[in-house]
Amino acid sequence: MPSVNRRYAATELRFKRPPAARGDESRAPVVLMVSGGADSTALVVLAATSPLDIDDGRGAQRIMRERLHILHVNHQLRGIDAEEDEEFVRQLASRFGMPCTVHRADVRALAEEAARRTGSSDDANVENVGREVRYEAARKLANDLCDQLGAPRSAARIVTAHTADDRAETFFMNAIRGTGPAGLSSIPRRRNRIVRPLLDYTHEELCDLLRMRGIIWREDVTNKDTHYLRAYVRHEVMPVVRKRNARVAGSIATTCDILSDEDAYMNQVASKTYRELIRRSSDSMVALDARRLAACEVAIARRVVRKAIVDICPDARLEARHIARALELVAADHGSASIPLGADVRVEYGLLFIRAHGSSRRELALWLEVPGRVALPDGRALSARLVSLPAGASAPDVARAHALEFKGSSVLLDAEACGLSRSQGGRLWVDAAAPGDVMCPLGMHGQSKKLSDVLNEAKVPAADRPGVPIVRLDATGPVAWVAGIRPDERVRCASDTKLLLELGIIDG
Repeated sequence: MPSVNRRYAATELRFKRPPAARGDESRAPVVLMVSGGADSTALVVLAATSPLDIDDGRGAQRIMRERLHILHVNHQLRGIDAEEDEEFVRQLASRFGMPCTVHRADVRALAEEAARRTGSSDDANVENVGREVRYEAARKLANDLCDQLGAPRSAARIVTAHTADDRAETFFMNAIRGTGPAGLSSIPRRRNRIVRPLLDYTHEELCDLLRMRGIIWREDVTNKDTHYLRAYVRHEVMPVVRKRNARVAGSIATTCDILSDEDAYMNQVASKTYRELIRRSSDSMVALDARRLAACEVAIARRVVRKAIVDICPDARLEARHIARALELVAADHGSASIPLGADVRVEYGLLFIRAHGSSRRELALWLEVPGRVALPDGRALSARLVSLPAGASAPDVARAHALEFKGSSVLLDAEACGLSRSQGGRLWVDAAAPGDVMCPLGMHGQSKKLSDVLNEAKVPAADRPGVPIVRLDATGPVAWVAGIRPDERVRCASDTKLLLELGIIDG
């Protein structure tokens, strides 16, 4: 039995998971990620011969041999040693009767490419890129096997050989870099389909298990290179800590479990708050209620901002100082900042806007046939049609009632004043506001006003103004309607209006 307690006592009071459904789920693949080192070799042995808990609701049970599949990723970093690792894993798989897939990737070249793209150190990227390559290969293999077997992808498991020592090392690595509760939670027991059933074992226990069974393993000499942070922590930090506490891996494991549980709860609260604060959103932008965000507890506000940025820019190089800067802008109720490889953050009109870098809009310039409908670059649509005034009705009264009913998303204008007729129809030009544009807003009795001032009064952020459709009588003509905001006085319905132009802006 492993010496590291899986959970501190309080967690034994948790609700038990309901048993997982059988059927096709029982055929779902279990992909073992095997490097050939002692830990992953022990994972193969235990998966083939002993009960393992792969977090599928069944607890620790023997895994059906036909579900097991070994994946080895050759990073091509160590020449002949890497080739020998690959051959060792193939032989290990054959010994235990498991199919084996080998994925080859030039991790050094990929790291250099990432370094050029991000401006970071090649060496610092090698570990990160290697990790990404391994997990991407595992995800693809699990998906392919599920499709072949007719099993749901969610039921597949990707199993790694992380131990209690790995967890303690990651704890210190993240502390050295600087992190929050999520980083100090270190390696989770499960993340989606990825499970780590050996977190209760130490590395030495797994080595002892292999020695007792007469099974050799491969040693990676780069694990001793303290140029890499993990090797530095393993060979320089952990020995010093163990002098004070020989069971430090178990102590840190308990700490990580506590932090992980509390972090999960805080994330639930933050996710609920995030949904409540969203005022606008798209694939490349989210706007949050800045004033309500400012009133949140700072622990929740940090997580809300982090979630918003990650949702818009999953690859952002996000650091604690970026979150702090965003919250400073929220507190000041104005200002902007930028996040490397991520987003622009701006506070305007009581909203916190987070936009992905490079989320430029297509140019807004098109004809709107009357009657007709056109799609806009942001996914909405503009529509136009001609409507006869009902007998005995007052055109101004009908237009006012229409504007109230549709709350500005649709208007009725004088068709003849717009140069349109029932017999010939016509077309209108739609583009974005340009410097120097003016209009005569409805209700100002013919007084002109800069279009920029109209948009400012409507509290449209500067970054969003190129996406506001401006409907004009022709390509160089006067404004008829600032879509969704205000029509022009010169094309309003008058007492002698007979033919109405209905314009509307709707979600696509």
